[in-house]
Amino acid sequence: MTRRRVGNPLALAVLSCLSERPMHPYEISTTLRSRGKEQSIKLNYGSLYSVVDSLQKHGLIASREPTREGRRPERTVYEITGSGLIELEDWLAELLSTPSREFTSLEAGLSLMAGLPPDEVARLLATRIDKLRIELRSLESGGEIGDEMGLPELFSVESRYRHAILTAELAFVTNVVERIRDSSFGGTKLWRRMHELMAGGMTFEELLADPVRHLGEEARILQQPNP
Repeated sequence: MTRRRVGNPLALAVLSCLSERPMHPYEISTTLRSRGKEQSIKLNYGSLYSVVDSLQKHGLIASREPTREGRRPERTVYEITGSGLIELEDWLAELLSTPSREFTSLEAGLSLMAGLPPDEVARLLATRIDKLRIELRSLESGGEIGDEMGLPELFSVESRYRHAILTAELAFVTNVVERIRDSSFGGTKLWRRMHELMAGGMTFEELLADPVRHLGEEARILQQPNP
């Protein structure tokens, strides 16, 4: 992926808003929230001002003269520049066309789950399953409301994408839990035995000294090479 002058995804949302018309930061924030964009882009007011400053610093947006309405404080209105429009179009094109490696918290947890006993992992993942089902129901309810309102799919496609991702995650995690519980998940036997031995006082270092003797032939892959 191209290294962007301002790489925060919130910057892309700001550029998108300003491509419609000039706005002040508070108006950008309310516009994004009214469209539900905080569900797909991390949005808070403090970060928004920082992003606006960075975009201006790099010449992607420009400020107009401050304006005042009644007794309200002055507000600075910003507009997108020619460079900003080019950046917006190029950035969107790259995001839509180029897959990127994303390191998710679930993937990190799965990669290290052997550090917990299998029954505990199954319990924790089952808790995750319950939460996934709740979020999926919420997305489905929101989708039904949008359909009733006649909301074009164009304006809810990110929610449909989120639903597809969560549905796939739910299926995957459910399968893992079921196979841990019936011990058909590869490595469950040695995984369970490993934690039984450590609960009895054996250290992981001692286990690795002779994994085949302690954990069985399946643990040969853990055998330390001879120096």
